[in-house]
Formats: sequence, structure tokens, C-alpha cells
Amino acid sequence: MITQMQVKGLMFDPYNNAYIVILRDEDQSEMLPIWVGKSEASSISLAIENVAPPRPMTHDFMKAYLDAFNAKVISVVITDLNEHTYFAKIHLTYADSEYTVDSRPSDAIALALRTQAPIFASESVIRKQNSEELDQWLENLKPEDFGKLDS
Repeated sequence: MITQMQVKGLMFDPYNNAYIVILRDEDQSEMLPIWVGKSEASSISLAIENVAPPRPMTHDFMKAYLDAFNAKVISVVITDLNEHTYFAKIHLTYADSEYTVDSRPSDAIALALRTQAPIFASESVIRKQNSEELDQWLENLKPEDFGKLDS
């Protein structure tokens, strides 16, 4: 079973010196924080804010490449969490066939935002995240740690 998620924003984790994409379900009952690199966070941020860079970034190129061949991203699914590493699949159509491509979640999310494709997370991924660890991490946050985050 999978749950549709929305990107609610990005924040900086000063304790790990990394960026975090915050995914939430429609009911706001589930949260999935995914740690990403600086360049992926920048790409996701540009897509969230609808900012077009002067030259195409990698994910803009990926979208343009798919568009050139009339391929369409159907959805992105965060499929697994194993040893603190998330895994994702990009589902797309091309010439009346469906394909699934393995991806890092950060790249899948950046592409989904550019193509307006829905983002899903498997229930097992949501269950696997250690809520105790997440609660402890959230307790240590200060308001200034948050970037632009929708409620």
C-alpha cells in the first residue's frame, strides 16, 4: 500500500550539516523527512518556488529530455528505507509502454515537482522510520533552523 505525499518544504539540519525535504500526507498525520545533498536541495527549492534558472539544471534537462521523446512521468514512489538510506522509483510512460527507473529520492522528487507528477511513499517506509529518533531530532530544533516551510 502507498500513501500520497506532498513536499511541504526544505530545511537545514545543522546537526548533520545537510538539507531535509519534508514530505507530508494529505491528512498531515504522517511526516517523512528525507536528508538530501546541497545541490539536490537547491534543485528542489527552485522547483518549489517556480524559479527557472538561466541555464537548465540536471533535473530541468531530465524533464526536457523526457518531453522531447513524449515520455511522461506518471509518479514517483519512495519504496524503501534500508540502513538510513531511502530508495525510490520513477514510473513513466513512453510509446504506450510503462517503465520503472531506479532513482535516489532527491532526484525523483526534483523531477516530480517539475513534471507535476504525484509523489507516494510505501507504508513500509513510513513505518520503518524510527519515530523515537525523529521525535528526539524534532525536540532539538529551533525556529531559526526551519527554512521556507508551508503549513
